[in-house]
Amino acid sequence: MEEEKSGSMLLPPSIIPATVKPEKLESPQRSIINRRGFGTAGRCISLLTNHFKVFVGSPDKIFYQYNVSFSSEDKKAVESKGIGRKVIDKLHQTYSSELAGKSFAYDGDGSLYTVGPLPQNNLVFTVVLEDSFARHGGSSNDGGPNGPGKRSKCSFQPKTFNVEISYATKIPLESISLALQGSEVENIQDALKVLDTILRQQAASRGCLLVRQSFFHNDSRNFTEVGGGVTACRGFHSSFRATHCGLSLNMDVTTTMILTPGPVIDFLLANQNAREPRHIDWVKAKKMLKNMRVKARHTNFEFKIIGLSEKPCNQLFFTMKARDGGNGYDGGQSLDITVYDYFTKYRNVELTYSAHMPCLDVGKPKRPNYLPLELCTLVSLQRYTKALSSIQRASLVEKSRQKPHERIQVVTDALKNCSYDDDPLLAACGISIEKQLTQVDGRVLEAPKLKVGNNEDCIPRNGRWNFNNKQVITPIRIERWAVVNFSARCDTSYLSRELINCGRNKGIHIERPHTLIEEDPQNRRSIPVVRVEKMFEQITMKLPGPPQFLLCVLPERKNSDIYGPWKKKSLSDFGIATQCISPSKINDQYLTNVLLKINTKLGGKNTLLAIEYSSRVPLIKDTPTMILGMDVSHGSPGQPDTPSIAAVVGSRAWPLISRYRAAVRTQGSKVEMIESLFKPLANGNDDGIMRELLVDFYQSSNGRKPAQIILFRDGVSKSQFNQVLNIELNQIIKAYQHLGEVDIPKFTVVIAQKNHHTKLFQAGARENVPPGTVVDTKIVHPRNYDFYMCAHAGLMGTSRPAHYHVLLDEIGFSPDDLQNLVLSLSYVYQRSTTAISIVAPICYAHLAAQQMGQFIKFEDLSETSSGQKTSAGNLAIPELPRLHKDVQGSMFFC
Repeated sequence: MEEEKSGSMLLPPSIIPATVKPEKLESPQRSIINRRGFGTAGRCISLLTNHFKVFVGSPDKIFYQYNVSFSSEDKKAVESKGIGRKVIDKLHQTYSSELAGKSFAYDGDGSLYTVGPLPQNNLVFTVVLEDSFARHGGSSNDGGPNGPGKRSKCSFQPKTFNVEISYATKIPLESISLALQGSEVENIQDALKVLDTILRQQAASRGCLLVRQSFFHNDSRNFTEVGGGVTACRGFHSSFRATHCGLSLNMDVTTTMILTPGPVIDFLLANQNAREPRHIDWVKAKKMLKNMRVKARHTNFEFKIIGLSEKPCNQLFFTMKARDGGNGYDGGQSLDITVYDYFTKYRNVELTYSAHMPCLDVGKPKRPNYLPLELCTLVSLQRYTKALSSIQRASLVEKSRQKPHERIQVVTDALKNCSYDDDPLLAACGISIEKQLTQVDGRVLEAPKLKVGNNEDCIPRNGRWNFNNKQVITPIRIERWAVVNFSARCDTSYLSRELINCGRNKGIHIERPHTLIEEDPQNRRSIPVVRVEKMFEQITMKLPGPPQFLLCVLPERKNSDIYGPWKKKSLSDFGIATQCISPSKINDQYLTNVLLKINTKLGGKNTLLAIEYSSRVPLIKDTPTMILGMDVSHGSPGQPDTPSIAAVVGSRAWPLISRYRAAVRTQGSKVEMIESLFKPLANGNDDGIMRELLVDFYQSSNGRKPAQIILFRDGVSKSQFNQVLNIELNQIIKAYQHLGEVDIPKFTVVIAQKNHHTKLFQAGARENVPPGTVVDTKIVHPRNYDFYMCAHAGLMGTSRPAHYHVLLDEIGFSPDDLQNLVLSLSYVYQRSTTAISIVAPICYAHLAAQQMGQFIKFEDLSETSSGQKTSAGNLAIPELPRLHKDVQGSMFFC
């Protein structure tokens, strides 16, 4: 394949004739293909799934959608968030007869649904909430002091809202029945959304926290602390699904993070891991507490925190009117008093520890209202949306595991307790829900055979294999290497000896390291970038030339601050493959895993599929075929300006399907569609991802150009399927054409999803489903081509199958061939000796995005181009440093 587009181009006429009308050339729109059949390969197995069959007794019913808006007495618009449900509930109670006794399903935003029409298309009501919390001028029993010379009275006061309801559209329930019969119906998602809204409203009426289609009860039995003032709250996901065997309710256990309810001081101590209040960092506390809701102990009122006072409680003065002999103020003499004295002397509230602490400001930006810290407790069910630390994640995983039989029991009990059959809207449609899990027929595909060592067969058992008394299939020889040690507790001499011995057993010849470099203890207090710079100064000084690779011992096992700077320096600046480790104990299994990664990074092969070894991969062996894995990694929650990282890996050295090269680019924050697949420059060149991968395929496959491309895409929702099919795929084709090619490859496009709520269980068994389990009937889409596969062995908790959606298949795989290819690609992950839960190309893309993302993670983006505004007013996106030419073709991400 040509690296640059060559040949002359005919230029268009400079002037378009007046008789010619320009027309915009539209690319043909691809549509998602229908299912072509069902798989038959494998051993049959009886399964249960957490889908509950739904019966619709009145499919001819019609939902009416109305737009709802709220305004205050002075006609100012009011946001529905926070008050919408209360107002709608009160409206239904007050005006039931005017609304013909109709029941509502309100989505919490701006839409309301009924079964059948309301008496009129446009209605206006006045609703009074008698328990509305109000703050107004006056004196007496306020929540707290209101700053110098400012007083207010806080109490429950009636508040009036105007509610306008206007007709929007009809949504026939019949659309679900038509879709279930295989018809292409446009508004089926609207009908399913109405049914899901009914479930959400029922949960809201029980005081649950709603998170999309999940709900969480305020029940301490569902709470599990994970550290740092954060609690895992167990709840339930519930959503209606159109499936091959009819309408079903998918119900599953799910978890969200909330702030640990209780005294604010307890939260701050846990969040900052502080032993005593005097160790609290109040600058961090102010940032953390902003917008949290608290309840005041002395009034039982709820407030929202807007900040902290600059002075402590016993030094924070405000002006109040002196009291007369009664219970109020005399309206005369003013008195300057501290917040501490106000509460202890005038409110007779005992304060034991908050005198020297800042107060919480629960007022308005220009009208502060101060409360002593110890009077406030965090309200329950407040979501914690920041990223969890590695310790918190580990605690969450450990404490939230449920064995399959436990999850079945919890889900079925929850469904019975929800009493969905009693809901008036569902009853009006004749909807009833079966209380037992749906039984489905699954198949267990045979695990692919592997090759190791000298053409030696390796048969996986239960999705696992090992290298005991086995050698890797293509070992590398390591002659120039060194060990660098950032950890004070690791014996690098012992580590290197054991690594050499273990490598010998695996067929990997490793010479003694050229040198062992210990970090100067004086550098350990420096920032990570400086520590890495100092270490590379020692490397260049002690080594005669570039090493094959560097073994880097980090001080922390996960999330080390040194990792990002180290990877950037080694991969981008020097072009040296590195392996980072932080061993807690050194044994054969640990060293074997390390060696598998090293061997792969340096160009060796650990295992091959038997069909790959003999170049007999079906539909791939005779036609040059490229496999792509695509993923986008987004910044952590709470970091809105962090650019997203798009990564694409492409297979190389056809007919192999286990060797990959990665290309990675930054793009706009939270942007899911990959923007740099094709990136034409002003000089006519293409600087996109696909050009890089296509050229590499050509060079590594003996001058073969891919005539087929199999694309696995991760991380997109159903609403984005068409964008993958008609935007990303078009960009890939443009990149191919830019290289001077006319014949476009055939494409097969598969979306892989892990973020779903369908689980599979073995009927009558306590363990997880066996690896290789596939389901493509009953619970799949009634028309589209999808299937569930659990390729891995779930040893802990309940396995989650991958959900594969086939959007396009120009290559023409049979269901059995495609499912076996997917299973095979779960066995070519060179980092481990187990089948993985999703195809390896996607895992590699995720790893590449994650690792390259570390290049910018350690930089202060506010001081780089990302913190500077462009002429359009947007934040500039920093480009990732490109890999050094010496490692561009390597599997550095392993």
